[in-house]
Amino acid sequence: MNELWLERWGSRFSGPRSRWITLLVWVVLIGVLSGMWPQVNSQTVGNPELFTKDYPSVIAEEVQKREFPDNNGITGIIVLYRASGFTADDYTQMYELNKSLADQPLQAQASVAPLYQLPANKWGNLASKDNSALLMPIFFEKDAGIDNLKKAREQLFERVEKVFNGAQPQKTKADDQSNLMLRFTGPVGIQIDATDLFLKADVTLLIATFILVLVLLLLIYRSPILAILPLIGVGFAYGVISPVLGFMAQQGWIVVDSQATAIMSVLLFGAGTDYCLFLIARYRELLKTETNKFRALVMSFSGTSGAITMSGLTVVISLLTLLLADQGNIQRFAVPFAVAILVMVAASLTVIPALLSILGRASFWPFVPRTEEMLRARAEQKNKPFVAPKEGGRFGKWNGNIVVRRPWTIVLITVLVLGVLAAFVPQIKYTNDILSSFPKDMASREGFDIIGKQFTKGDLAPVTVMADTEGKKVEIYDAILQREYVAALSEPQYGKVNPEIIKLTFEFKGNPYDAEVIQQIADMRQTVEQTMREAGIGNASEKVWISGQSATQYDQQQANARDVKLIVPIVIALIAALLLIYLRSIVATIYLMLTVILSYFSALGLGWLIIHYGMGAEAISATIPLYAFVFIVALGEDYNIFMVSGIWKKRRQLPLNDAISQGVSETGSVITSAGLILAGTFAVLASLPIQVLVHFGIITAIGVLLDTFLVRPFLVPAITALLGKRAFWPSK
Repeated sequence: MNELWLERWGSRFSGPRSRWITLLVWVVLIGVLSGMWPQVNSQTVGNPELFTKDYPSVIAEEVQKREFPDNNGITGIIVLYRASGFTADDYTQMYELNKSLADQPLQAQASVAPLYQLPANKWGNLASKDNSALLMPIFFEKDAGIDNLKKAREQLFERVEKVFNGAQPQKTKADDQSNLMLRFTGPVGIQIDATDLFLKADVTLLIATFILVLVLLLLIYRSPILAILPLIGVGFAYGVISPVLGFMAQQGWIVVDSQATAIMSVLLFGAGTDYCLFLIARYRELLKTETNKFRALVMSFSGTSGAITMSGLTVVISLLTLLLADQGNIQRFAVPFAVAILVMVAASLTVIPALLSILGRASFWPFVPRTEEMLRARAEQKNKPFVAPKEGGRFGKWNGNIVVRRPWTIVLITVLVLGVLAAFVPQIKYTNDILSSFPKDMASREGFDIIGKQFTKGDLAPVTVMADTEGKKVEIYDAILQREYVAALSEPQYGKVNPEIIKLTFEFKGNPYDAEVIQQIADMRQTVEQTMREAGIGNASEKVWISGQSATQYDQQQANARDVKLIVPIVIALIAALLLIYLRSIVATIYLMLTVILSYFSALGLGWLIIHYGMGAEAISATIPLYAFVFIVALGEDYNIFMVSGIWKKRRQLPLNDAISQGVSETGSVITSAGLILAGTFAVLASLPIQVLVHFGIITAIGVLLDTFLVRPFLVPAITALLGKRAFWPSK
């Protein structure tokens, strides 16, 4: 009854008339939505919120705004450097630049550090000890958008060229030992460079992914028409996804950033092509036995639509769990990605059947699948002897046979290999240092490196400590100064609204973005709270606030640990529930989940070996394990669902071992093709200059490949063979 219903439903999209109506509906829908609503890329936010809840650093920022209002705005730092040491002319030109910025502000400029108040011949006192570096802070309006900041940077470089007599020190190479070098860094410089980097990456990624998928489809199926069909499906889906997400962002329902849109395009191409291939591969097989192409298409829809829908729901539900995250950059993935997958599943089950119905067997040209009767008739028409087509899929048949003949051997070998790789997971080191993810030759990072070498890295990100002393004498200044990691400490200031609140700003000796340095935030809080308790102040934990980049990074570490502990178990439980509903087997649900979790840890371990020992990275972003878990587990279950559902159906007419053997053989080629394409799309991320995306792409691609070539073809069917009828329990 269920299959008959699916066949009737499939015929609604692929009939002689309905196929044209289906395509027309999609075209009209895309046109209407695009005319009414903005595209998603026009709604991206350059500097979105880091947290979805008020973490300590967020609360501290509010206290600082209230008690110590800063009219300076957000900071940019002009870094000037000459390896051989500044000349008198250099100082004169620096003086003129600073005076010019004060007299004729840049766009959105709030102020500039008034260094010009010191005569040019005294500027050597402002430089580093070796007279090779000097910092010139410049402040911008807090609500200045990224476009205004970019315009300000352009104006700055024009001003520099004018003041320095046509020279362009911002273009001087970092290894130039003689010429003057200028770099624009600080929060503003880093934000501008990061935005530019993601915008370039978005375009590069889209083009590279399109070309890769097209080439892989051509190599695998050797059909130019078939290679284009899934990409057309992705195009139709994106035509709807972009304005829908753009509207949601415009209404304030979601926040979209450049990183999310970049990875979404990868997911759309990879997962979308997979769903299309599941249907296309089944259609091609049926065309070899079914003369009527419409009947073959309806049967292929009936046989695959359930697995495609289930696979899509698995990914969607997994992605929606990210809504529970406290980290904004993780939560922002949830809705855009879930909407993208939902629309892609709809396109796979409507647009692709309609296109296949129109093209029929020509979809597979020049290797057109035909029944034996059609091949005989074709041979007679050409007066040629009939030659039966060679049976393909030898590897698939061998694969199907080996897992039922040697299940124990297969299980032991695969578990051993995956287990050894997973054993490297405890060695992984993590970081929240965003700057280290960017290319070393990025201007703002080069400027930061100069600050670290010539001054102290803490100059770039000082930490502010505030405490409500309740009017009592508290030795906070001395307590902070005694900490060995403090390089410098400012004089105390007192609150504007509540003068009993004291503010002290200190600088770390080390890199304020380094993981070990960030951990000192907890020690600083404990030190100040203990000092207050000793002075007789109760509830000290509620009267100490710490703000600054390092405090924010520390909160991100805490939020990430919380998100992992909460989201990972929920994802496992939800996917297990979906599998249980679809397969109606507790045993199968358990071992399918265990195998894909094992492949996830194996991917992390192997990914670390490649990233750390092969690429020389000291650490990976702390958010990668959670991202990778959601994608690897959800997408890995797609292949298990598609293969196991095939075994379940064949079990109705065949002995279990025969059902396993044939199920593995028949689904092997399409899952392998889909896995290669999906892994390839994630691997494209490795071509980007953004380290966090490179590492995420490598680990996720490895996870997909392990699922494709070890878990799905060997481990899962071998376990099924070992369990026998118990694999179906309690279902019959």
